[in-house]
Formats: sequence, structure tokens, C-alpha cells
Amino acid sequence: MFNHMGDILARRLGIIEGFFGEPWSWADRRAVVKKLAPLGYGFYIYAPKADAYLRKKWQEPYPKKHLKELKKFARHCKKLGVRVGVGLSPYEAYIDFDDDKKAALKSRLKMFDDIGIDDLAILFDDMKGDIPDLAQIQGEIMDFVRENTHADRLIMCPSYYSDSAILDEVFGQRPDNYLEDLGKVLHPDIEVFWTGEKVCSPAYSVEHLESVKERLGRKPFIWDNYPVNDGEKMSKFLHLRGFNNSAKALNSHSNGHAVNPALQARLSLVPAYTLAVSYKNPNTYSPALAFAEGAKKMLGVRVGSNIIRDVGAFQDKGLDGISDEDKKSLRARYAKIQSPAAREIVRWLDGKYSTHAHEAVLTQ
Repeated sequence: MFNHMGDILARRLGIIEGFFGEPWSWADRRAVVKKLAPLGYGFYIYAPKADAYLRKKWQEPYPKKHLKELKKFARHCKKLGVRVGVGLSPYEAYIDFDDDKKAALKSRLKMFDDIGIDDLAILFDDMKGDIPDLAQIQGEIMDFVRENTHADRLIMCPSYYSDSAILDEVFGQRPDNYLEDLGKVLHPDIEVFWTGEKVCSPAYSVEHLESVKERLGRKPFIWDNYPVNDGEKMSKFLHLRGFNNSAKALNSHSNGHAVNPALQARLSLVPAYTLAVSYKNPNTYSPALAFAEGAKKMLGVRVGSNIIRDVGAFQDKGLDGISDEDKKSLRARYAKIQSPAAREIVRWLDGKYSTHAHEAVLTQ
């Protein structure tokens, strides 16, 4: 179905590793990029919540061993023609953006320039937001970043990145006209992440995307929280089926599409495949057919055929809904398959991916 699609999707479609919980290994990251590049995935943004040195410890020296791996990964991406990016959360810098924080931020940005990143994402998500002049202060921080980075694409994630009221419940009531004010103060070249009407939106309507565009003064850059499965409840499910999004609407009403994948790197390849199909063939796309095709093409016929058979247990029933007897049978079957994806399923059945979606320690 695919020739090399990089020229077709270009900067539009990519991965943002932005989930809570156990981060992927560097080997898994390299394998995912290698598999997805021929499908048209043109960027990869490294932003795992578990990397505290990109979040609460963003002002502290970055671990040398980890920085070495990040540079190696950047070279790998560039070799495959994939844009490399980093997501930085300057944690609550907007509360007091003083000279010390400016110096620390400038130092981090220089580190990213030395790596040679193409995409820089500044993420204000998942932190307190009910403060006066939030949009104005964040706009000033983004101006500072823009003046001190060599990245040729700058993307911001707002504190309130969805219309969902759950964000107000967790992080405080959003300021009135926050999105409109943000759109006015941000330089027009800066992209803005948006997850949709919900934090995990099953689809994106033209009406909603147009509403966001009107408020922001620019088309949103979709941060798609599928097939992500972090969190205490979601980690008990494997999200494998095809995307239900309308690629035709997204192509016309958004500036890009970043997929936040699952805790299971190799299994994430299956829904990622289906999204690429939807962009290539928006008029004939079938989520079910693309899933069946992607499972075999991305993971091999043997493990793919088993996943097609078991997707109802994995995605609908989940760990709590599968009987102990069936769980034992599934584990025995997948344990016999020598495949990274099969090993991920075995680990999932063993409850190894359970997470409470809170900050974790940087895994080195």
C-alpha cells in the first residue's frame, strides 16, 4: 500500500512520546522511527513525563549518559529523514520568570541546539493554571524561547489544551478568554497543541476545529491521545484498533498531527499504521481493514494474526475483564512467540505496565 510517504505527509504527521509511566527504551525508540518513517511519519518529539530533567528538574544539569543517548537518537532520526524534537516543560516558570529561570532556560535551549533538534515543544500542560495574566506571561516565555533557539519549528502546549472541564477541576479554573488571549500574544509562527473537545478525543469535528482556530487565530496542532494508555485505568487496556479520525477534516483544519503512543512501543505501531493509511486514502479508509493489515505488516503474520483474534479481550475487556483462565491461556500462547510485541503483551498480562500517571524518576 505504501511507497515512501515522507514527501506526502512531510511535517504533518509524527510521534510525541508524552505519556506518564515507564518510558520506552532507546532501542524501542529507534525501532519505532525506523518502522514509521517509510509510512510518512516525519517527526519524533521526545517528551516522556518520566524524564524529570525535562520537567520539575529542568533547571538542573542534564545527566551525561542520558544526553549521549539523546544525541545518538537524534542522529538516527536524521539518517532516516525524520525531524527530531524535544518537549520541555519549564515547570511553573510562569509563576516567576526571573533572571535565574531565564538563564536556566537559555542553557537548556543551547543544549537542544547542540543536539541539533528541528522541533522544540514548550509544554505548559499538567501544572497549575489559575493565575492572573497566564496567557500574557506564557507569551513572554515563548518570545524568549523563540529568540534563543535554532529549532525551525516551535510548538506550545497550553495549560488548558482542551475544552474539557476536567482540566479546570484538576489544575484550577482557566482564566477567562485564555485561548483567545494566548492567540493574540503568541507570534504567528508558533504552533499550538490541542487535544480536542476532550483530553482523549475519539474524533475531531470540523466545527470544533474551526472554533479553536477562531479562538487561537491559527489552526491547532493536534496532540492525539490515542493509543496512549497511561494512568491507573487506561494501563489495563491495549489500544490497538484503527484510528476513527477523519483525515480529510484534519488535513484541512489542523496544522499537524502528533500521536501520543501507548506504553507498549511495538504494539503502538499497529494504530500508527492505520493513521497513515487514513491520510493516504481518506475516502476509502476502513479502520477495521487497516487494523488487520497493520497488525500483520508491522508485527509479523504470526503475532499479528493472534492480535486480530484477541483484540476484543485486549481493548474491550482489559485486564480486569479477562478471566484468570483466559489470561493464563493468552500468556502461554504469546510466550511461545519470539517477538518484541509478544513480549509486551506478556508483560501487560503480568500487570507490569500499571501506572498511576504521576511523575516518575528518570530511567537511565
